[in-house]
Amino acid sequence: MIICAGERETFDFATPVGIGMTDVAINLTRLCIMNPPEFIVFVGTAGSYGDKKIFEIIESRTAANIENSFFSGAYTPVDNVVSTADDVSRETLINSSNYITTDFKIAREYLSHNIHLENMEFYAVLKVAKEFGIPAGGVFIVTNYCDANAHKDFVKNHAEAMKKLGKYMKIRTTIK
Repeated sequence: MIICAGERETFDFATPVGIGMTDVAINLTRLCIMNPPEFIVFVGTAGSYGDKKIFEIIESRTAANIENSFFSGAYTPVDNVVSTADDVSRETLINSSNYITTDFKIAREYLSHNIHLENMEFYAVLKVAKEFGIPAGGVFIVTNYCDANAHKDFVKNHAEAMKKLGKYMKIRTTIK
């Protein structure tokens, strides 16, 4: 099963499951109960904390749920990293939050923890997949850097990113 967020990020080969972690958790759980897939691949856009370049395509099976407040003295008792990978050390970590990072100094903090991209949905995708014992991963295209221009650059690059990611997926998965 190939899934995507929906609204602005839809593909003719993917099922939309919602924007943000809550909608994804609800809708993907519903799909997994009604018709459990053999695998789940999430496709979408991501912001780069600085090292990954615009329009670069990244595949990953590891996500974190770290809020920006983590870098100012907050803590959580929640296990905030989930992976379906055999070797996490080789993975590009994708952070999920319902907020977009616009402070480049905070983006550098994520990099110092080996977290490279930001996507609002991926953590929920992997949590649901893991709960159901379904292999899962994600394919992301970078639309912007996590800085003061994040939203403006996302809007500017979104259409081209969607075309490139759609083309990549059709070649990668031989989708017709």
